[in-house]
Amino acid sequence: MKGKLYMGALLVLLLSFMAIMFIPKKDHSGTDKEKSVDAITENHEEMEKMLESMTLEEKVGQLMMVGFKGTKASRKINELIEKKHIGGVIYFDRNMKSPKQVARLSNSLQQTAEQSTLSLPLMVAVDQEGGDIIRMKESVSPFPAQQDLGQHASAEDMYKVAKLNGTELSSMGININFAPVLDLSETDKRSVGEDPEKVYRYGKKAIQGLNDASVTGALKHFPGNGRSEVDPHVDTSSVKANQLDLENSDIYPFKRIISEMDDQSFFVMVTHIKYPAYDQQKPASLSKVIIEDLLRGKLNYGGLVITDDLEMGAVNKYFSYEEMGMEAILAGADILLVCHEYTHELEVYEGLLEAVKAGKVPMERIDQSVKRVLAYKLQTMNRTKADPDQAEKMVKSPESLKYLDSLKLAK
Repeated sequence: MKGKLYMGALLVLLLSFMAIMFIPKKDHSGTDKEKSVDAITENHEEMEKMLESMTLEEKVGQLMMVGFKGTKASRKINELIEKKHIGGVIYFDRNMKSPKQVARLSNSLQQTAEQSTLSLPLMVAVDQEGGDIIRMKESVSPFPAQQDLGQHASAEDMYKVAKLNGTELSSMGININFAPVLDLSETDKRSVGEDPEKVYRYGKKAIQGLNDASVTGALKHFPGNGRSEVDPHVDTSSVKANQLDLENSDIYPFKRIISEMDDQSFFVMVTHIKYPAYDQQKPASLSKVIIEDLLRGKLNYGGLVITDDLEMGAVNKYFSYEEMGMEAILAGADILLVCHEYTHELEVYEGLLEAVKAGKVPMERIDQSVKRVLAYKLQTMNRTKADPDQAEKMVKSPESLKYLDSLKLAK
């Protein structure tokens, strides 16, 4: 009898085990987070192999995004891509004259990247927020400011505007848009408003719209610029609020989007403003407490973190470029943004290189960020070649103008 009971129990255990083993896998269309994990797993072997083969110079270069002058690829920018292995560029008005020209410029830069030793695609970014922050304003659709959308349009309109914006950018070979702004403010035209829930809803729709046009968005400016009355382009400032207040308001939109969306579908741009509630000494962009402990630890963000422009007065008045690159990477940032001067870009690059060689920045810390860059480039950046003729048709198309006009918001 005992033998039969034992065999019966064993059979039950065996059947239970088989049932567990053969439970159908959860439909990965259910959550974006699971898709992100699966995609990274698929590319893990290729990523590890590439990481092992990369030189220190190649790794450091991939952790930088730079600006340059001119509407054609200059000797300096080509040299940065070829010799310094720079991983990304950012466009400004100085680079953009017409949709066709921008598409050709993007193709030229991507070709240079393709012919370099790494053959990795180039991140091509822009600040195309809407309202006053529009590059090549006369040649693209008049996208409304976020404030106007927040006050007079629906979240679904936010999605449609972002998708139109992304479609124009993508046609010109631009794959990253540093938008939406999640700062809480009733007065800033760049902000949807002061209601954290509304900013979250509209911000999420903006990311979805950009993504559906094959463009990666960026949540900015973490952990929230809305309370500051000092422009970080000019000088530093401190946000005097406690952690609970910040996390229930300013940080809330970031937290919700991070918890609900694929980490690969957006970057997080960190501001240069100080938050003494978290770090009394360093600005957010150079603070391990804010990037590593808060953003990565508490909010569980695993995607790419980019600094705001390191040439802004909030940081370049108080730190050398060599220090800033090193401190930002040590804090947990993945990409160092240097928007304007070639000499500053070289200083950041050489400074980080020397910091690693001197043992001030562990190679493990560099590899963490390089892995995130490789994961993004291998699994998210599918198309890099633009069609200049198509760009001419897509940008500021009659259909886009008609839709934007129907909103009665475009300026």
